Amino acid sequence: MKFDYKIIHIGEIIKIRVAETDIKIERICKFMNRTEDEINEMYQSESIDSDVLLRWSKLLEYDFFRLYSQHLILYSPPSKVDKPQEKKIMLPTFRKSIYTREVIDFIVELIETQEKTMAQIIKEYKIPKSTLHRWTKKYNQTNTDQNE
Repeated sequence: MKFDYKIIHIGEIIKIRVAETDIKIERICKFMNRTEDEINEMYQSESIDSDVLLRWSKLLEYDFFRLYSQHLILYSPPSKVDKPQEKKIMLPTFRKSIYTREVIDFIVELIETQEKTMAQIIKEYKIPKSTLHRWTKKYNQTNTDQNE
């Protein structure tokens, strides 16, 4: 299944994960300290409070926050390289160029299915051309090896 990182409807995604884990609604209600109606409302919500999402992540043993991180990797504008350090930053900083296997698979699948060209991916997602070539070569070899 190909996941669209551009549009995240977190309630639907949680509902899918609940179905995958086969957790009973009674356990969910008790853990979340909510009624069944409130849980069903969450399934309809496009966004959820971060504290509630953290509880869902723990209950369902799935990092729902990573979906948003992947969105940032794919759709945020590139950071400026020559930024002057005017202020000391108190929050931790993260490198944007760390791609998970899910993102790599998503991009390679776009190329293989010809949904997007390499040029479109380079322009839209700001992924270097050399990185794309490396991914397509590496993951095409992996697929070939698995089929033999």
